[in-house]
Amino acid sequence: MDLSVIILNYNSGDYLKKCLESINKSNIGNYQYEVIVVDNMSTDDSIKLAKKSKTLNTKYLILNTNKGFAHGNNQGLKAMNPKTRFVLFLNPDTIVQKNTFKNMIEFFDKNKDVDAATCQIDLALTGKMQPECHRGFPTPWNSLCHFSGLSKLFPKSKIFAGYFMGNLDTTIPHKIDACVGAFLMVKKQVGDKVKWWNEKYFFYGEDLDFCYQLKQQKFNLYFNPNCKITHFQGVSSGLINKSKHLSHANRSTKIKTAKASTQAMKIFYQENLFSHYSSPVRFLVMTGIKLLEIQRVFKAKYL
Repeated sequence: MDLSVIILNYNSGDYLKKCLESINKSNIGNYQYEVIVVDNMSTDDSIKLAKKSKTLNTKYLILNTNKGFAHGNNQGLKAMNPKTRFVLFLNPDTIVQKNTFKNMIEFFDKNKDVDAATCQIDLALTGKMQPECHRGFPTPWNSLCHFSGLSKLFPKSKIFAGYFMGNLDTTIPHKIDACVGAFLMVKKQVGDKVKWWNEKYFFYGEDLDFCYQLKQQKFNLYFNPNCKITHFQGVSSGLINKSKHLSHANRSTKIKTAKASTQAMKIFYQENLFSHYSSPVRFLVMTGIKLLEIQRVFKAKYL
């Protein structure tokens, strides 16, 4: 088996069906692939709709509890072919271009130093690249520049635009620090060494932590703009303004994910970055995260 695609589904409506149909139309060449759809206790008809599409090489794992994104993906790993070479974590609210899988496998095979990789992820509603598919780690300085707006004033600066690594040329393949989990492809042997997903994260942050562990163990994560997918960002969470009308998320889900997003920031800092900074910096970081949580929860409740 060359590629195992794991799709974690939660109330994605008909987007999962569309995603699977785009995979079914893929030009995979002579490579073998499988798709494992893991459902995290959806309450909509997304699985029922998906099964009607009768896509090839697809199996379903229906969980009886929702313990979050990381846990769901780890369950999917248990259901895949143990001899697979590559594992791709893919969001259900994505559309895969025809040659994406084939080209990504060839990218790995032709470049032996590639241990993990993402592609260019274009946002469906704007046509622009999703910034999170090409980013740096949220150090206190990078975060300050991002949330204060300094990075927008100097979008190509290595010093001020480190949050999304704006100084790098996004038209050619290159190493990056981190990417969003909407499309993350990893050599299986590499994923085994970093022990896959950290289940302390419920929703948000687990992809950033995964990439950090890759970096800590000297593995290379690449951005490959020669492969693309389209992403309907925010369908499950309902927190993205531009796509909230597409989401099936109710107010309770929005509040829960808003809290989870800032909780993920706390976990990431505490586990990975706190030891590198002084007590005053730690205090400022935690205060900033708390204020951000208040703002996001308010938005989820009333906007």
